[in-house]
Amino acid sequence: MTHTTNDQPARRASGAVVPVLAFAGIVVAVMQTLLVPVIKDLPQLLGTEPSNATWVLTSTLLSGAVATPIMGRLGDLYGKRRMLILSLAVMVVGALVSALTSTLLPMIAGRTLQGFAMGAIPLGIGLMRDMLPREKLGSAMALMSSSIGVGGGLALPLAALVAQHADWHALFYGAAGLGVLSIALTLLVVPESPMRAEGSFDVLGATGLSAGLVLFLLPITKGSDWGWTSATTLGMFGAAAAVLVLWGVYELRSKAPLVDLRTTARPAVLFTNLASIMVGVSFYVVSLVLPQLLQLPKATGYGLGQSMVAAGLLVAPLGLTMMVTAPVYARLSAKYGPKTTLILGMLIIAIGYGAGLGLMSAAWQSLVISVVLGAGIGLAYSSLPALIVGAVPASETGAANGLNTLMRSIGTSVSSAVIGMVLANTAQNVGGVAIPTMHGFRVSFLIATGAVAIGLLMALFLPKPDRAPRLRASSEEEAALERAEQVLRGFRGRVLDAEGAPVARAKVTLIDRRGRQAGATLSEPDGTYVLAVPTEGAYVLAARAVGHGPLASAATHPGEERAVDVDLALPGESVSA
Repeated sequence: MTHTTNDQPARRASGAVVPVLAFAGIVVAVMQTLLVPVIKDLPQLLGTEPSNATWVLTSTLLSGAVATPIMGRLGDLYGKRRMLILSLAVMVVGALVSALTSTLLPMIAGRTLQGFAMGAIPLGIGLMRDMLPREKLGSAMALMSSSIGVGGGLALPLAALVAQHADWHALFYGAAGLGVLSIALTLLVVPESPMRAEGSFDVLGATGLSAGLVLFLLPITKGSDWGWTSATTLGMFGAAAAVLVLWGVYELRSKAPLVDLRTTARPAVLFTNLASIMVGVSFYVVSLVLPQLLQLPKATGYGLGQSMVAAGLLVAPLGLTMMVTAPVYARLSAKYGPKTTLILGMLIIAIGYGAGLGLMSAAWQSLVISVVLGAGIGLAYSSLPALIVGAVPASETGAANGLNTLMRSIGTSVSSAVIGMVLANTAQNVGGVAIPTMHGFRVSFLIATGAVAIGLLMALFLPKPDRAPRLRASSEEEAALERAEQVLRGFRGRVLDAEGAPVARAKVTLIDRRGRQAGATLSEPDGTYVLAVPTEGAYVLAARAVGHGPLASAATHPGEERAVDVDLALPGESVSA
């Protein structure tokens, strides 16, 4: 697969880009959380059976899982900003459809459209990588990655307040309004990325992945209703395995795959994605347990008797702490690397759940659990995109982060199914109503602790910092030092025109002997560029700029600094090492 830029250079990114993109992530999280306060009332509100009402949540989960990697790949091909706006626009349409109905099928259709907004997270991370200087990238991506938790934590009390004092359809009107505002801010502030992946969209690959994900996630979310050993559940799991294996074989043979499986097989990507599943599991447990514990009546002997709004406020610090953690992560990652911050975050999560086993007897204790878990989840979530971005080419950032976001979604789906089953099987019947027990809550916390332990094991298998590219930089001094280190590990030079004048914002691409992109960058205003190399060997340097013809210069990297000037006015020439 070859890569290039579009024909128009991007506008210089303003300081408002990061908060605008983070706001888009928060809007997505709000869309996911807004129905939590009325979940138990959905059957009555929609005039249907409880088993049918669960499709209102399941449909959003499935469409989000399918859309995330697809929108990431479309962003790499046709523009990340364009696809971000499209994702938010589809969400707005879905919110308005849901706002105008009180019947099941239109509501499911609207919620399915809302799920497409999940693609905004990896697209936002991709835009940040393409536009921001390295000294600002770490904290920016941390905030974007954490926005899903930030928005969820902040939206819960607000949604509860609306649900208590207004018609429940107002939740969807509010989500649509936030979506429109996010689109407007994106159009005004965020420039389009110049990075593009050449090739066509893999329609067959997208169809195969969509079918496999639906066949896999559907029995996970509905297994408790259908029965985990029923023919339907087991049959769908078997069909999912078959479809995903065939899809993988096809993707490996495709010249322009939807997901580059060879890239995802790299240890830095593979173990990051496996750890992401476990982080997703642990994140969702607290969201399922604490609100129920807080709202159960004190007459149960262990319920804390809080109102819907009070429960939301007590859990809200989970998201607030994740937001505060983003700049802290940037400094820790700059000093120790994202692998270390991921491990540290998981250790804090384990401490939070372990301590939480004995902190369930007062409302203030729930506040403590939320703060501790928010800090740990914030560090872990912030580390994931940095690890992915450091391991894949710039033009594959959207697809790679889309797959990573999908892994987190799979984790939350598994968590929802498993914890739902645990709470149901340990519930006690009071007056014909199933009430969750303290035993069920504690078992749920133990499951979360076990998931974090598995995630820690996966994180320990990540390559050491000296073997894997690290995304460091929380200050201009550290960024300059890293650029100097890159010069000694790769090529440097200038891009010149026919008169020998420097060419700014020319795309310089490093291609390895297999014809695959090994790196890419844009030249500085004085025409200079720096490109790191993954290993010693033979490479081709290709440069391209608006109004100039392309040039390809063969170059061999000898393991030390190599200066190569690229003249856009000349045909390709060999450069001896």
